[in-house]
Amino acid sequence: MYVSYYPDLAVLGAVEAVGAFAELAVARGVRRLVLLSGRGEDEALACERALVAAAESGADESGAGAGAGTDWTVLRCGWFNQNFSEGYLLGPLLAGEVALPAGSVGKPFLDADDIADVATTVLTEDGHAGRVYELTGPRLLTFAEATGRPVRYARISPEEFAAGLTAEQVPADVVALLGYLFGTVLDGRNARVTDDVRRVLGHPARDFADFARAAAASGAWDEE
Repeated sequence: MYVSYYPDLAVLGAVEAVGAFAELAVARGVRRLVLLSGRGEDEALACERALVAAAESGADESGAGAGAGTDWTVLRCGWFNQNFSEGYLLGPLLAGEVALPAGSVGKPFLDADDIADVATTVLTEDGHAGRVYELTGPRLLTFAEATGRPVRYARISPEEFAAGLTAEQVPADVVALLGYLFGTVLDGRNARVTDDVRRVLGHPARDFADFARAAAASGAWDEE
């Protein structure tokens, strides 16, 4: 079972929901749990602990000792390439300016297709039980480098960011969540590239430039 919590593991109630869901899955005989987690989020770590506790308590209750019950694997991920072609950055990109409260700290943007391939692999193949994989792209990029030209990148304050979202009628809880993510996990704690995609799949993570070429060819950034 693949566990992905919407909209983010950082929201109120996520820990309890993930823990209860994992307990139910274990009680129903699910043999393998894979959690989509976040890099650098304390709340995500708490959700991981809740899922692991549920899986391991199932092993204890079986009476068979270590290794019995439900296997678990955690996939820690960060900023996705597809945010630029399908998510919240698409509109600003088409408008010609991306304004975010993010500075010069690099992010190892990760392709969602790599996440899907890793998730499929760890769900269907043995050898990944009890592992925590931190999935990243192959290099660090700032938002300014990722947006490129002729799109303009503007660094704004957290207050300006929140005010802009509110003006666009974004719900207050989503504004708070995005403000938290930009204010917390972009402080350099995730400015590190790992080789975990290669470890699982046997090939390097997809580079942002390859994603951008494919997105452009698909018409993702064509203006109507």
